[in-house]
Amino acid sequence: MGNYLFIHGGWHGAWCWNRLVPLLTKRGHNVIALDLPSHGRDRTPTAKVTMTDYVNAVVAQLDALSGPAVLVGHSSGGAVATQVAEERPEKVSCVVYLAAFILQNGESIMSIIQQAHESVLLKNLVPSPEQNELNVSDGALRECFYGNCSEEDLALAKFCLVPQPLAPAVTPVAITDKNYGRVRRVYIETLRDRAIPNATQKQMYSRLPCEKVFSLDTDHSPFFSAPTQLAEQLAAI
Repeated sequence: MGNYLFIHGGWHGAWCWNRLVPLLTKRGHNVIALDLPSHGRDRTPTAKVTMTDYVNAVVAQLDALSGPAVLVGHSSGGAVATQVAEERPEKVSCVVYLAAFILQNGESIMSIIQQAHESVLLKNLVPSPEQNELNVSDGALRECFYGNCSEEDLALAKFCLVPQPLAPAVTPVAITDKNYGRVRRVYIETLRDRAIPNATQKQMYSRLPCEKVFSLDTDHSPFFSAPTQLAEQLAAI
């Protein structure tokens, strides 16, 4: 069986994978879900966090494994996974982009989301007074992320979400054909997504083709709204 390493998206933490991890573990896989710096249980101040910090945290997990892993990056975690694959291509058997930013060399998360004019997320981003972190309007959380999720899921998210450091979102990825270009890529699109609209997802994976594209008829958070279907698609990879 294989290794899976899960990289959460903005504002979230390892907690968002709590339904999915057991489903893959029962299939015999080794599954790791980490908190990126300043997320979940990690208390690094948001003002100090960079994309490099994110990448180093994931690389440290990869280096501790005896073999390669499938990287699963959700949302902005896709950009992190891309840069990790550039740094450690021999340790990544495949990058799975789950409703995620799949960026070309020189692009940043912010450069793409600013073009997604139908994104509810774009319309509800709230910068901090210091301009070093982003939040999402509380009243827009369901529409942005959890449209098909239960009230319990929404309550958990509201309790666990944290401010998002701005620096990783505006940092361009730096990738090469020699390293990142030789890593397998798979995309899982979410058809009812209001954060990264499906049209934006299609545009991204069309410009940087993946070997396979799976579809889920869900919101931006299928780890809550469709964990069984998501586990089956990941196991197929």
